[in-house]
Amino acid sequence: MTPTDAWHALAGGALIGAGSATLLLLNGRIAGVSGIFGNLLQATVGEQAWRAAFLLGIFLPALVFGAEVTLLPRDWAWAAAAGLLVGVGTQLGSGCTSGHGVCGLANLSTRSLVATLTFMASAVATVFVLRHGMAP
Repeated sequence: MTPTDAWHALAGGALIGAGSATLLLLNGRIAGVSGIFGNLLQATVGEQAWRAAFLLGIFLPALVFGAEVTLLPRDWAWAAAAGLLVGVGTQLGSGCTSGHGVCGLANLSTRSLVATLTFMASAVATVFVLRHGMAP
């Protein structure tokens, strides 16, 4: 990791926190992205507008500032399958990483602490297995 990468990660984290705090202050809503996205089509017209604006605010900067094409998936079937698994996981876990890790921990939620520890441990185990447990 280069110093530039570290600054980008810090800036990204600060923007996520600022966006979550802004949504809470202006709308009184918790920034759980899976819930916002999942309820977008089911919500009333007024509810749809803020949900769409929030989601657009997440993705638009990547398009404007140029997300690296090399980071985009080449095999869309795998990306779709991964997205479905994430959706199932957020339903089983009653929220996603943004909801639990950013907002839930800020609210001192025990459920969010357990969820965050679980997905962080899973991530560490996955990286370990992929880097050390599988032959190239």
